[in-house]
Amino acid sequence: MKLAWLGILLIGLSIDADAAGRLADVQIIDRDSGSTLPVFRSRGEYWVAGKPGARYSILIQNHRGERILAVTAVDGINVISGETGAWGQSGYVFSPGESYEIAGWRKSNSEIAAFNFTTAANSYAERTGRPANVGVIGVALFLERPAPAPRIDYSNPGARDSNSTKDEVSEGAARAAQSGPGAAAPSAPRLAEVKPQMNSAPAEKLGTGHGAREYSYVQNTTFDRLSSTPNEIIKIRYDSLENLVAMGVVPSRPAWQARPNPFPESIAPRYVPDPPGG
Repeated sequence: MKLAWLGILLIGLSIDADAAGRLADVQIIDRDSGSTLPVFRSRGEYWVAGKPGARYSILIQNHRGERILAVTAVDGINVISGETGAWGQSGYVFSPGESYEIAGWRKSNSEIAAFNFTTAANSYAERTGRPANVGVIGVALFLERPAPAPRIDYSNPGARDSNSTKDEVSEGAARAAQSGPGAAAPSAPRLAEVKPQMNSAPAEKLGTGHGAREYSYVQNTTFDRLSSTPNEIIKIRYDSLENLVAMGVVPSRPAWQARPNPFPESIAPRYVPDPPGG
């Protein structure tokens, strides 16, 4: 099934590399600190602990030698279209080996509203009347259908050269458009969009807010899905650290206590101290 897409320029115990996924790595990045949030596995699910107020992004890296489509939803809402999440909706297209951070709700071809951890009551999902799936990040990955082999009309000797020239011109035009003012970085992934197809913690839980506007440029592309259902679905749940501890997702840590001293009245030997500044 050939679909036209709108491409946009453009994760128990902690698991290796703090990433989830097989076709691609998915990580959650704290944009304020630059650190990758540790991923915990509990009850067969992946979890991360978010810091209230912190901005975050979803880092996706394609490990395959072919393009993939990543339809991404936060709190049950498509991050590009704002529709209640479904597999057949728009997603980001990643070239072989490409990685990119999805940092917000897509507002236009040049702007996003940043993701930030906030109270569930202030989340975008709650504010738009869809609170049922607050606290989950989902990435549905699709492989691309191989392009059919080109057909050559041997009755026309010039047909092959003509087609080759046309392809080269199209590619050159695309590169020229990317290098123009305000164009997206050539290495950035693209996003695909289609019409919808018919087919208890002690504290308030975290959700994802509709944060400050930021520049983020996009471009168009096409993507023909190999299957109408995802080849892989990655789901990462999130909440505050306190709530994850209360739910038993993250082991609780006992409060720090001073080590007992058998000779509390004795003064430890002193030596020459370092000068100020070390």
